[in-house]
Amino acid sequence: MDFETRFRVEVPVGRLEQADRHVRVDDSGADASAAVRARVNGLYPRLGKRAFDLLFSAAFLLFPGVWLFLLIGLAIRIDSRGPVFFRQKRVGVDGRAFTCLKFRTMTYDPEARFVQAKKNDCRVTRVGAFLRRSNLDELPQFINVLWGDMSVIGPRPHVPELDTVFKDVVPGYGLRNMVKPGVSGLAQISGCRGETRSVREMTHRIRFDLFYCRNVSLAMDFKLVWLTVLCALRGDEKAY
Repeated sequence: MDFETRFRVEVPVGRLEQADRHVRVDDSGADASAAVRARVNGLYPRLGKRAFDLLFSAAFLLFPGVWLFLLIGLAIRIDSRGPVFFRQKRVGVDGRAFTCLKFRTMTYDPEARFVQAKKNDCRVTRVGAFLRRSNLDELPQFINVLWGDMSVIGPRPHVPELDTVFKDVVPGYGLRNMVKPGVSGLAQISGCRGETRSVREMTHRIRFDLFYCRNVSLAMDFKLVWLTVLCALRGDEKAY
């Protein structure tokens, strides 16, 4: 059974966690497309955001990134068989696919097809569970930022299988791809993590993405970087 078929027979989850405690999220109406287009053509999204991305990611990779990559890579190799890095196709800006980098957090199976990680997923390794809770598995994506495929902050990049399921049923879904995907983002730090099994869950997540796309600014990017660090220090129970 492929991913789309399995999604359509899933029972939607119950009450969603209230996740708008950090930034007020308004509804996306008929003018969402025009609002997003107007914002992404502004000075900071066109020029300043790329400068911020380059400076931040280069500084991170040159200083804490060097020893963190070595320690995490060693832990992964000791804990389980397989490569240190996991490469996966994700959907980026304007719907273009790119190869997204992560630290490997699951048992190595080069023939495996995409299946969303579930709570207590038996594929997740011991080291992988820690990396996922702390968001450290995402650190290699700062390399994607230097390559120009991603931004430090933005909507999280989805796998093509998720886009296939949701793009025609969630209002405004495609607008999130007008902004480069981020290593972290408003939806992620607001609790929209983990498995997405229903249209309602994805719609809730997309509202955060569209809010960010309509209001992207240097101040918001700095705020979301800080909140991401706090989330990483606390650990995320939905990051399984």
